[in-house]
Amino acid sequence: MRAWVASGKAARWLRGLTGAAALALLALQPFATAHAAAAKKGSAAAHRPAPAAQRAKAHAPKAAARKADTKSVTAKATARKSEKQASRNGRRVTAQLPAREKVAQGRGAARMHGAARVQTASRGNRLSPHRLVQAVQHEAPVRLSFGQMAGLHAAADPLELKSSVALVLDQDTRQVLFSKNDHAVLPIASLTKLMTGMIVSEANLPLDERITITDEDVDTEKNSRSRLTVGTELTRGELLHLALMSSENRAAHALGRTFPGGLNRFVALMNARAQQLGMHDTRYVEPTGLSSANQSSAQDLAVLVGAAYQNPQLRQLTTSPSHEVEIGRRTLQFNNTNGLVKSPEWNIGLQKTGYISEAGRCLVMQARVAGRKLIMVFLDSAGKYSRIADAERVRRWVETLPHVSTVAGHGTYPG
Repeated sequence: MRAWVASGKAARWLRGLTGAAALALLALQPFATAHAAAAKKGSAAAHRPAPAAQRAKAHAPKAAARKADTKSVTAKATARKSEKQASRNGRRVTAQLPAREKVAQGRGAARMHGAARVQTASRGNRLSPHRLVQAVQHEAPVRLSFGQMAGLHAAADPLELKSSVALVLDQDTRQVLFSKNDHAVLPIASLTKLMTGMIVSEANLPLDERITITDEDVDTEKNSRSRLTVGTELTRGELLHLALMSSENRAAHALGRTFPGGLNRFVALMNARAQQLGMHDTRYVEPTGLSSANQSSAQDLAVLVGAAYQNPQLRQLTTSPSHEVEIGRRTLQFNNTNGLVKSPEWNIGLQKTGYISEAGRCLVMQARVAGRKLIMVFLDSAGKYSRIADAERVRRWVETLPHVSTVAGHGTYPG
């Protein structure tokens, strides 16, 4: 072996082996290059965009989803349109329903509205079950007036008044021009204050005597608000002015409470004066009108308006547009509850408004229309401004009448 290595044959064999290996590598290189190219081509193909058919096939589920969403939106829009159309149709039908059915629908809608409000409060504020029950109990139900419960609004009249009770008569001739349920006895709310003012005015008490508002004058029946806080001190004349012009409840109660003999005697005098005037359907239990037990009829109230009109002080105070009073360091302005006293189209000699839920909106007036002195009574009017609208309807209607006429009435009115 040593001799073979020493002779140089081993070196020549290794060189030949190395050359053969190199030739083998050179022979395999084209195949390696082709394999690398194929691998590179496959990688590029993987990143190249798919053909249009394949892309359409891949995006088909997404397109179907978008189409389904479009159909859903279109369906919702159609449903909303149908709901609006149904709502309009419902309003048309409601407009043709009798009064009692409208009242029933109004009560149901109010309950649904209240429930929706409670649910919204529940979701937004996360009310506990106990709080939710309290919220439901606090949601006040719709309260019908006595006239609505009696079905008086179902009575038709040629002027289509919103008041369920109305009476219009000529003050001088006692001729009835218009009447509607004028015998019905209903709560009269703050029309009561017209009798309160009459008793105070006819008693000839000192109007400059100062009277203090106390806790006894605070309304605990309806919890109505008042700008006359406990401790306020005003003269009797100022309290009378505010009671008749602004329908101030604490002022009216203070007038009765401080009357000689006390509140009970004052109320007794109110009832006695009513009987003296022939108001046999009338009853008073307190001087403000907050109690629904204060009741009368349109016929009786027409008598009261006629008697009160004879008192210059009542004419002045009830038609006063506004009045300012000094309370401590403050000056408060009170306005008339009847905006018609400021209207240039009206010549009002005496008026009084009233409202509690049991009575509806009420209004009595003495006014000159088309050369006539008229007495108007509107009770249980449905709607905040409907009593004023009713008065306007009557005024325009009377302006079209001949001077001597009896329409929708019963001849002459006693009194």
